[in-house]
Amino acid sequence: MSACATASQQADPPSTSFTPTSSAASSASPITVPGLSTSVSESPTPSPTPEPSTSTPEPAPETTSVVDAPDDDYTPPVEQPTPLEPVQTQDPATQAPAPAPSGGGRVVVIDPGHNGANGANPDVINALVDAGFGETKPCNTTGTSTNDGYTEHQFNWGVATKLQAILQARGYDVRMTRTSDDGVGPCVNKRAAFGNDANADAVISIHGDGDDASARGFYVMTAERAPAGAAMAAQSESLASTVRDALVNDGLSPSNHLGSGGLWKRSDLAGLNLSTRPTVMIEMGNMRNSADAALMSSSAGQQQYAQGIADGVSAYLGAG
Repeated sequence: MSACATASQQADPPSTSFTPTSSAASSASPITVPGLSTSVSESPTPSPTPEPSTSTPEPAPETTSVVDAPDDDYTPPVEQPTPLEPVQTQDPATQAPAPAPSGGGRVVVIDPGHNGANGANPDVINALVDAGFGETKPCNTTGTSTNDGYTEHQFNWGVATKLQAILQARGYDVRMTRTSDDGVGPCVNKRAAFGNDANADAVISIHGDGDDASARGFYVMTAERAPAGAAMAAQSESLASTVRDALVNDGLSPSNHLGSGGLWKRSDLAGLNLSTRPTVMIEMGNMRNSADAALMSSSAGQQQYAQGIADGVSAYLGAG
């Protein structure tokens, strides 16, 4: 077994010379001893033997030998693990409850305009229904589409379902006036009644416009004739301006053609004339404009629209 470390420090060899102490030694003839560096007189007087020291000699510094290879019967020591401290767990009964979503269960009604099977059922959608203020209108319409054939009802449904997911995650009680994109209706008067019956805190009706190709951007509409009185009309206008601002903040532009600054009061829309809750109807963009159509046809664009509306609803209701 060979050692790799430096050997321990060795003691110095004893001295081979001494100095005579007798005065007679100075007159004697010195005798030279071969191999010694000093001369020795004929009758040297030996030096007194020094008394042994009583102090404890300082131990040599320790060294550690590193063994190249252990013996066959060598077993390395096994280090015992340090016991872990017990984990302190909090009694579930004393834990603070998770914070509730900010929506507080307030009701938001989403109304995706039109429906997938409207075009195949003209007798249903053309029937006249109450439109408010003694007027009537057809039950519903087919809606518009992009020049490439992407339909408005598909766009409305895409934005509505994305908006629903965002608002539900924020703690709102979200209700949809239709639950699929392959049905007929509901008629406009029933859509308005849906929000009224739910005592909705906000009603959002989603549409796409079919304007001249040069027109671009969104606008938010409210009822001009205040069907539920001035106080409710003021709430609808507040909802409209808050949603408009949120859409702008999320990168969308107000219409360059209709309304003013993204807002427009209308007197001819049954969904607004029959609503007694804070209600807005939004034309999200012009499906006949190529830039708007590209955004409205994409999932990312629909998500952007939904995010803007959701941020506006949350700001209006003071949560989210």
